[in-house]
Amino acid sequence: MQTNIKAVIFDMDGVLIDAQDWHYEALNRALGLFGMEISRYDHLVTYDGLPTRKKLEMLSRERGLPVLLHPFLNDLKQMYTMEITTIRCRPTFHHQYALSRLRQSGYKVAVCSNSIRGTIELMMQKAGLLQYLDFFLSNQDVVNGKPDPEMYSKAIKRLGLHPHECLVVEDNPNGIAAARAAGAHLLEVATVEEVNWLNIRAAIERCEGGKYA
Repeated sequence: MQTNIKAVIFDMDGVLIDAQDWHYEALNRALGLFGMEISRYDHLVTYDGLPTRKKLEMLSRERGLPVLLHPFLNDLKQMYTMEITTIRCRPTFHHQYALSRLRQSGYKVAVCSNSIRGTIELMMQKAGLLQYLDFFLSNQDVVNGKPDPEMYSKAIKRLGLHPHECLVVEDNPNGIAAARAAGAHLLEVATVEEVNWLNIRAAIERCEGGKYA
């Protein structure tokens, strides 16, 4: 099958926005009200990349966090995340350049994140990237967040494309599993610095068997 990449779909946290610490700080600030903080190690190894509601469910199973507190803690965590984002999120040139070149070259561009809709919109706006997106999907737009493939499958369908026509950029094991299960091509990155035009272009070229125009 001839592969012709027509869209690039990005995860957000750890890919376009270096926000893992922001989510950790916001969640722990909320959990701290009830003496239920989690360690940075546990967050990175166990909870990173999961929706807040999933993290809270895990804490209830593992540490007895009362389920009745979930709505309050979720709302408080989101409020703290928005506060931190407003203060710290700034445009990054290599991301703006990469997304602008993709759009200029005729590719469709989307974001799929396990964050809530409001957080994605604020982060993309503050980072100067919202203008380059065709759309974004949040955990509020699907029944099951990553690692379930639903979010990527839904994005590919909305783009009007087949999985083999899409390249997903991911850093997190949950997102990587979701992209693979959805059947898309995958560019795995370790840091936000690796998400640049040269690396994305090289990944597209690899997908297309060495062809790049």
